[in-house]
Amino acid sequence: MHRALITGGTAGIGAAFARAFARRGVALVLVARDETRLQEAAAELRASHGVEVETLAADLADRQDQQKVADRLELTGEFAGSGASEIDVLVNNAGFSVRASLLDPDLSEHDRGFEVMQRAVLKLGGAAGRAMSARGEGWIINIASVSAFVTQNNYTAIKAWVTNYSESLSVQLEGTGVQSTAVTPGWVRTEFHQRAGIRGSSIPGFLWLDADDLAEQGLKDVAQGKAVSIPGGRWKLITALLRSLPRPLVHRLSSLLSSRRSKER
Repeated sequence: MHRALITGGTAGIGAAFARAFARRGVALVLVARDETRLQEAAAELRASHGVEVETLAADLADRQDQQKVADRLELTGEFAGSGASEIDVLVNNAGFSVRASLLDPDLSEHDRGFEVMQRAVLKLGGAAGRAMSARGEGWIINIASVSAFVTQNNYTAIKAWVTNYSESLSVQLEGTGVQSTAVTPGWVRTEFHQRAGIRGSSIPGFLWLDADDLAEQGLKDVAQGKAVSIPGGRWKLITALLRSLPRPLVHRLSSLLSSRRSKER
């Protein structure tokens, strides 16, 4: 793999994947909204690892920006110019916590969640899948969540979609040389929870994952051809349990988690 495009690549899990690829000498295309953070992240990666880093400012809630990133994914060496080249890896990571109630008449937060974590994932995954299939190789990594296996809110519903989509894409790409993997982390120590207003004080320490460890485990699973990656042994166990529980118990557990989370806000 020679070049990876990472959405939400300046912070959290996205930044961890950027570091993991940079350690392997893989050139990067970082996609994020904040131009200043993009330039700072690119400079740090260049200085630390000596890799080529391209930046692309885009708000994935905007369909024109989605198209801009999709066009970059489908750009071939013949038309790239300026030293740019094909994308071998896509990491669909950009996202945020959708906390609005499913009963809220204002759908603006839900709409943004759909655009960034569903439509953009579908749009970019399709663009990458077409381009990579034509070359006979590539990786598409979709960042989902263990929360996909519970039923708390629209964020958990969206991440359930991401997991199913990623597995469906893997089926459709079979035989093309392109691998699609859903990486489904549990709680990870990043700024994600602070942005969502979640303190996480009630979460036991042993359940937290380190973002860099998560990225390394995710890449190992992708390289092994796994359609779903669940980093961390304790989260593998928790996920297996959630998948085996009767749905009424999952619903009850989800209600308890939601109640506890609301007290932390």
